[in-house]
Amino acid sequence: MFRLDELAERLGGEVIGDGAITVRRVATLEQAGDGDLAFLANPKYQARLRDCRASAIIVGLGARNLTDRPRIVTGDPYVYFARVAQLFSPPEAFAPGVHPSAIVAAPVPSSATILAGASVEAGAHIGEDVVIGPGCRIGRGVRIGAGTRLNANVTIYHDCEIGRDGIVHSGVVIGADGFGFARERDGNWVKIPQTGRVVIGDEVEIGANTTIDRGALDDTVIGDGVKLDNQIQIGHNVRIGARTAIAGCVGIAGSTTIGARCMIGGQAGVIGHLEIADDVVVSAGTLVTKSIRKPGVYTANLPVQAHADWVKNFAHLRHLDALADRIRALEERISQ
Repeated sequence: MFRLDELAERLGGEVIGDGAITVRRVATLEQAGDGDLAFLANPKYQARLRDCRASAIIVGLGARNLTDRPRIVTGDPYVYFARVAQLFSPPEAFAPGVHPSAIVAAPVPSSATILAGASVEAGAHIGEDVVIGPGCRIGRGVRIGAGTRLNANVTIYHDCEIGRDGIVHSGVVIGADGFGFARERDGNWVKIPQTGRVVIGDEVEIGANTTIDRGALDDTVIGDGVKLDNQIQIGHNVRIGARTAIAGCVGIAGSTTIGARCMIGGQAGVIGHLEIADDVVVSAGTLVTKSIRKPGVYTANLPVQAHADWVKNFAHLRHLDALADRIRALEERISQ
């Protein structure tokens, strides 16, 4: 539990009302009750303040006078809510040490935690306060920076690197072979050895069952502060700039470079060998087929519609070239 004035002392913000009010968790405006701290991040929900039963509320600068309840006024209520939520829900604490069932062939600092069934191969470097969850497999020569946490059943192939203070969720595979083959004239495929690494920066979070392939020759590189959702596929030699966020089920083909501070919506696809500039937003479901050189929002998908309407519209789309030719002919006749 925290008092409002304690939260403001730690995180900033202006307390209006009784700063001695204590709160035990954060909640939505609709669900909050006694002892809860609610937040108003979107102005369109202002009307819900009237019926909110929270003990206190986080509000923005423009909403400071919209309620009589004790409140913290801040420039960005949503970010403030996130930081308060971190205080109420700290990461699980582990007792340092190596579980008897773990197989460890590399030096491990006394502050690190290796849980049941995990294995660490020779030549790996494990930083201070690292947590390696049950069933994880850490290959030879892997480097894991201080404070990084691996949840259960994470696999990191040989020679890959993860920076400090990262979070890797269950089922992630880092450093598997990229999809590299040469085709012979008779149709047979010849495997190209994937000799690069995966190099991941500091404070990166990787969602469950995401896969990041190792480079074919050069490295696959994930910048500092990148946030990856669940079930993302990142191909070999991809480079992702710092603080880019990518939502679930996105597929990024090999040798594509994505800039810093980008946002890519769920189920988007990016074909290989493209360049995407810094500060680009790609809408959900978009297929990116050419490089994007300028910051901005890019969308290339169709909204859902009734099947009969889709069939009719697609029939017109198939004849679009012929229709364009007829329009040009009519324009020429009118101009004459």
